[in-house]
Amino acid sequence: MSKRVFASSYWLAGFGCYLFLAGIAGYASNPEAAKTALITGSVFGFLHLVLGMCAHQGMRWSLPVALGTLSFVGAAFAWRSTVSWMAVAGGETEKLFAAALITSMLVGVVLVWPRVFLDWRRRG
Repeated sequence: MSKRVFASSYWLAGFGCYLFLAGIAGYASNPEAAKTALITGSVFGFLHLVLGMCAHQGMRWSLPVALGTLSFVGAAFAWRSTVSWMAVAGGETEKLFAAALITSMLVGVVLVWPRVFLDWRRRG
């Protein structure tokens, strides 16, 4: 039986690495208030990296699981980026870096989700 490598596996693994690095950057920008950024980036970064590795091994279950986790973190990033940008618009300029970082993570979800979905529909 041949191994089915899902193309989106690279996107998932890359997104996982990005979340990990974004968590570190968020923590480094404000260590007192951004402990959750480090924890969230580490946990979800590791999770998406593992899902990417499983998809690379052709494990079919990894794609719908990845769609679920991407949807969950996408909703969280949409909510947090909206709150952050509203704070920036309200004059809290110290939240600009966090708003931009969270928005970039949301953009990552928007880029990765359709690729995983198409892989799942075609080969899953």
